[in-house]
Amino acid sequence: MTAPVFLADRDRLVEGARVMLDGPQGRHAATVRRLAPGEAVVLSDGAGRIAHCKVTAAAKNRLELDVLDVYDEPPPQQRLVVIQALPKSDRGELAVGTMTEVGVDVIVPWAAARCIAQWRGERTEKALGRWRATAREAAKQARRSWLPDVTELASTAQVAARIRAAATAVMLHEEATAAIGDVRLPATGDILLIVGPEGGLTPDEVAGFSGAGAQPVRLGPTVLRTSTAGAVAAAALLSRTPRWA
Repeated sequence: MTAPVFLADRDRLVEGARVMLDGPQGRHAATVRRLAPGEAVVLSDGAGRIAHCKVTAAAKNRLELDVLDVYDEPPPQQRLVVIQALPKSDRGELAVGTMTEVGVDVIVPWAAARCIAQWRGERTEKALGRWRATAREAAKQARRSWLPDVTELASTAQVAARIRAAATAVMLHEEATAAIGDVRLPATGDILLIVGPEGGLTPDEVAGFSGAGAQPVRLGPTVLRTSTAGAVAAAALLSRTPRWA
């Protein structure tokens, strides 16, 4: 089993350093995981820096770690960006968690026309906070060296602008004739994937995104929920890149 991952500030990840892991993460490591002296731990800054460590001492709410070696993992040359229409209830966190585990690099919450959920005022910041916390915890569980970027809420116009800037853009649509496996993927740049809401994309959204350069594709013979379609489609795309080779 690979060593558990915890987050730490970049300036603490120095070979030969002694690091105290405390606070909520230290409490989880010492009390829940019950990590003991001699066991391996990985620290990450969430931006590519990885430190392999050994537990030297354990207390009730903290661990003392020796940093054995440090390396930097470069960012992927192909970034997978998912435009996720807001799912209802807590399905947004489900979508974010599973997409993070699969390997999505950027998650863009989108206020699509047919979204049941609405983010307004203080609710926007609270919902974004939950999505970002979910992404952070899922990235640790998945042993990721790069945390996904969960952006601010995007409008339809902002999604169209992202499509125009991407190397390749596709939108999931149950009536599309092309399959997701037919999409030609670029060697570098952003691969942008659009996942619509429970009620589907509107004709205006499909026309606008197509005009901006997005290709409609079907994911398979069945219709998935918006909270699971992103992770499945992301896996289908990533399986055809060197990242999953």
